[in-house]
Amino acid sequence: MCGIVAIVGKSPVADRLFDGLKRLEYRGYDSAGICTLKDEDFQRRRAEGKLGNLEQLLEEQPMQGEIGIAHTRWATHGAPVEKNAHPHIAGNVAIIHNGIIENFKSLREELVADGHEMQSDTDSEVVAHLVSRELEGGASPKDAVAAILSRLHGAFAMAFLFRDHDDLVIGARRGSPLTIGYGEGENYLGSDAIALAPWTQRIAYLDEGDWAVLTRETVQIYDADNQPVEREIVESGASASAVEKGNYRHYMQKEIFEQPIVLAQTLQSYLRPYDGEISLPDNRLELSTINRVTIVACGTSFYAGMVAKYWIERFARVPVDIDVASEFRYRDPILVQGELSLFISQSGETADTLAALRHAKECGQVIAAVINVPTSTMAREADLLLPTHAGPEIGVASTKAFTCQLAVLAAFAARLARAKGMLSAEEEAEIVEHLQEAPEAMQQALDHDDDIASMAHLVSPARDVLYLGRGPDYPLALEGALKLKEISYIHAEGYAAGEMKHGPIALIDDQVPVICLAPSGPYFDKTVSNMQEVAARGGKIILISDSEGIDEAGDDAIATIEMPKAHPLIQPIVYAVPVQLLAYHVAVAKGTDVDQPRNLAKSVTVE
Repeated sequence: MCGIVAIVGKSPVADRLFDGLKRLEYRGYDSAGICTLKDEDFQRRRAEGKLGNLEQLLEEQPMQGEIGIAHTRWATHGAPVEKNAHPHIAGNVAIIHNGIIENFKSLREELVADGHEMQSDTDSEVVAHLVSRELEGGASPKDAVAAILSRLHGAFAMAFLFRDHDDLVIGARRGSPLTIGYGEGENYLGSDAIALAPWTQRIAYLDEGDWAVLTRETVQIYDADNQPVEREIVESGASASAVEKGNYRHYMQKEIFEQPIVLAQTLQSYLRPYDGEISLPDNRLELSTINRVTIVACGTSFYAGMVAKYWIERFARVPVDIDVASEFRYRDPILVQGELSLFISQSGETADTLAALRHAKECGQVIAAVINVPTSTMAREADLLLPTHAGPEIGVASTKAFTCQLAVLAAFAARLARAKGMLSAEEEAEIVEHLQEAPEAMQQALDHDDDIASMAHLVSPARDVLYLGRGPDYPLALEGALKLKEISYIHAEGYAAGEMKHGPIALIDDQVPVICLAPSGPYFDKTVSNMQEVAARGGKIILISDSEGIDEAGDDAIATIEMPKAHPLIQPIVYAVPVQLLAYHVAVAKGTDVDQPRNLAKSVTVE
C-alpha cells in the first residue's frame, strides 16, 4: 500500500521521482504527489487518480530542484481527493507517509488548540504539524523528528523535507518497510528496492523503529532509542526490467505465464532429484520435535495455507490450526511454547500477519515464514525462512506468488512427514518426482488460454458467480472466487461442494454461473453429484477437470476447461492456472483495471 520515493540529488529530480512512482504503481494507490525544494521554496504538485493525471500536471507546471519527495497514496483517513494527497506541508516541513497514525485524533485536537490549521482530512498531516512546531521552538530538523516519533502510535514509513535545508531528507519506519539507496554524490529512500533500481543496487533495509538522516554524501541511521547504528549494505539485485510487461497486455497476464519458470526456480531450492529427497534451504529447525502447526496468513496466502493444512495433516499426521491473521491475536489462541507457527506472506510486510508473528513469538512459538522477499521484516524475524522465488509480482491480484507458496508448502509438508517418520524414503522420492512434474503440467494448463478466453462471455454479464470444490480444491474454489472479485468486481463466492445443499443452493438459477473444480480422483464422484444438483436447478456449469473427468461428467456443463492429468499432490498448483486465467479474461472483457483494481493495494501495511 502506498509508495515512497525520495532523492537527495545532484541534478533535477522531478522526472526521476515520477519514474520512481511509476515503478511503485503495483502497490496500489488512488492519488499521487511530488514536492521538491528550490531556493528554500517548496514546489508541490498533487493529483487524484492515476499517475497520468500527475504526469499531465507536471507537463503543464514543471518542477525544479535537486532534492524532493514523492508519494502514491492508498486512502485510509480522508477521501482520495487532491487535498488529502501527499506530500503534506506545514510551515517549513513537507512529509509523505505510509501507514496509519492510530492516535491522530488526540494529536490533531492538541495541534488545533495550539493554533495549527489543518488543510486535509488525513492522519498524516498531523505529523507535519508536530515537526513544524518543534522547528518553530528552535529544534533542528534531526532533533524535531526524534522528538515526535515517540508520540506516534501505529504503523508508518515516512520521509521529511525541510524548506531551509537543501541537502537533507529524513526517513523513519515503524511497521511499514523503508529502504535506503546509496549513490554517488546522492542518496535515496524508497518503499522497496524496485523503486530505486535504476539509480543504485546498493541498499540497506531499515529495521523496526529505525530512522535515518540522508544528505548527498552521508547516511546516518539511528535505532528506536535514537542511538547511531549500522545496517548492512547489500546488493539488491532489483532491476527496472523486472517490472516491464514485455509483449503482454497486463502484468497479471505476464505473471500468470511466468509460473512454470518461477515454480521450477522455487522447487530447485527444495528438491534433490538425484537423491529423491527434499531439503529445506534452512535446516536449523529440528522438525521431528514438531507436534502441532499453526498457520497464519491473509487473503490469497491464507488459501495457500488451507491447502497446506490438507498436506501436512495427510502426510505428516501433525494437527494444523489455521487463522486469518487479522483475527489471530484477538481470539487469544492457545499457543504452547516450542510449537511451530507458520506465517505466509508474499511481501513479508503485511501488517496483520507481522503483528500475529510477533504475538506468536512472544508466546514462545518457533516461527517459520514462507516469504517472497527474503530481506523483508518477516523474513528477518523468522527462525526458519522458507523462501519462494517468484520474483517481483506487480499485479495486485497474486498469481505466481500463490503457486510458488503452494510449491514450498508441499515441500515443507513432505519434509516434515519424513522427519516425523511418516514417509519412507521411497515415498519421499515419489513426492519429489511428482513435484518435478508440476512446471510442465502448469505449462500444459496455460496452453488452454485461448479456450478460456473464448468462454469469458459466459461469466462477464453475471452479477453472482459460485465456485465449488472438495478437499484441496475447496481452497482453490475460494481463491478463484477471490480472483474474480478482485479484478472483475463480480460478486463471487467459493464453497465446499458438499455444503451446497446446506444453504447456498438457494442462490442457484439460470443467471448464476457455477465453476466446478473436479479433477478425477478420490473426490470426483461426490463433487459431480453436487454439480448435478446445481444443473437440476438451472445453474450454468463451467467444469474444470481432466479428460477423464470431462468424459464422465461433462454433459451437464455449458463449457469445460480441460486440465492435464496430474497427481493429486500437485493438482492444486495446476488448477490455480485456469481460475486465474478465467478471472483475467472476464476482467478484460469487462474493461476493468486488471493490474490495479479499485480500492486494493499490493502490500497491506496497515491493520
